[in-house]
Amino acid sequence: MTTGLVVPPPTAAGPHPRRWAAAVVMMIAALMDLLDVTIVNVAIPSIGRDLHATQSDLQWLVSAYLLGFAATLIVSGHLGDRFGRRALFLAGTAGFGLASLGCGVAQSPGQLIAARAVQGVLAAVLVPQVLGSFRTLFQGKERGAAFGMYGAVAGFASAVGLLLGGVLTDADLFGWGWRSVFLVNVPVAVGTLVAGLVLVPPTKERSAGRPDVLGSLVLAAGLVAIVLPLVQGRENGWPLWGWVCLLVGVCAVAGLGVFEARRRGAATVPLLPARVFRLPAFSVGVVVQLLSSIGMQGFFLVFAIWLQGGEGYTPMQAGLVAVAFSVGSFLTAPAADGLAAKYGRTVLAAGALLMAGGFGWVWAAVSDASDAHTGAWPLVPGLVVAGAGLGFLVVPLVNVVLSAVPGELAGGASGIFSTAQQFGGALGAATVGTVFFDHAGSGLTDALGTSIPWVVGGLVVSAALCGALPRRPASVSASGSVPSGGV
Repeated sequence: MTTGLVVPPPTAAGPHPRRWAAAVVMMIAALMDLLDVTIVNVAIPSIGRDLHATQSDLQWLVSAYLLGFAATLIVSGHLGDRFGRRALFLAGTAGFGLASLGCGVAQSPGQLIAARAVQGVLAAVLVPQVLGSFRTLFQGKERGAAFGMYGAVAGFASAVGLLLGGVLTDADLFGWGWRSVFLVNVPVAVGTLVAGLVLVPPTKERSAGRPDVLGSLVLAAGLVAIVLPLVQGRENGWPLWGWVCLLVGVCAVAGLGVFEARRRGAATVPLLPARVFRLPAFSVGVVVQLLSSIGMQGFFLVFAIWLQGGEGYTPMQAGLVAVAFSVGSFLTAPAADGLAAKYGRTVLAAGALLMAGGFGWVWAAVSDASDAHTGAWPLVPGLVVAGAGLGFLVVPLVNVVLSAVPGELAGGASGIFSTAQQFGGALGAATVGTVFFDHAGSGLTDALGTSIPWVVGGLVVSAALCGALPRRPASVSASGSVPSGGV
């Protein structure tokens, strides 16, 4: 979930003596972000009831975090490269803890949404410094082990987040209810901040260019302008200003890319390097990433609301049902890279179709139940299949696509991929959530049955697009620069 880096050669002084202790501290800090991607989902119905949130407010609880992350991720990686990762890591950790406290004490939907957006921004400041530091602190096999640790914890966090969100909400510790899912970050942030001051060494890239801060503001404004009318449009009757805002957002992002492509001789590092978008395989890969994130985040937003609001599940019960999806991804993720190395894009296409089929199974199970209560067991097989598809699609996606990208552009391409993942999640909450709430008046079961086909359709298109991807994934470069991506 960060930009790639050019790693300097090892110095005569040898590796840092406390590198593994520093890695553990940074990994714990990154875990706060990894958990927050999913921990909120099962708490959303409780938040809505307690704060009297509107349907659009519920969509923003997901979209605000992911938008903040997407808009800040690339420039944060560049800032750490140039000015030092340790300082940004500590600032991101402290800020994330404060933003989590703000979420936990919020008294209105607006306050909570604003704090969630700040959380996303600070997570994007923190996470690139973790992966960037891993690249510098470790060499050879140790670097692979460090990134393997990150990948394992990331996959583990997706399952734990779903379950922990339900457990904390149901437990109602100190009468906090859903606020516990945010307040749990505060002691973690304090502990990792203190440990980070002692254990995390300063690192940066001596050849790093100047970050494009102005460009990042344009990118952030463009992404918000795209999502804003998609969330608010339904409640306002799809007014003209919404369509104008959407058009302006698309033009701002596209215009930024065109401006950077025409700028010559600047020392500023481009946010959207035009050369990678001229490669059809990369452009298609970004769309595949975007569509899969739209489907996954959109599905779990409306699924959690349906389970609790329509079927009467408690938050913990809803979390347990949703864990079936993570179980599926655990089954396939370890083998995904090896299979992709042998069969290439076919594995990714199969993954997208499995996701579509799994969510289609859930759709069929819900439709067959009609007005009756749907038990958990008819839903579990579909969730396991969809999770298995996620493992086959997302885990090897970056490596397969980067086989078409020159080595010097791999870092920027990886950063764009992670941004597409986060922005896709925000779009999923906006678009799938809008379809769901537009039909909620006729019952949440009908609303879920209407929204899932959009998820399935997007994943089928994603599978078809996989045919334009490279046949085989790229091998790790000689410098050891491994592109990163989150599941």
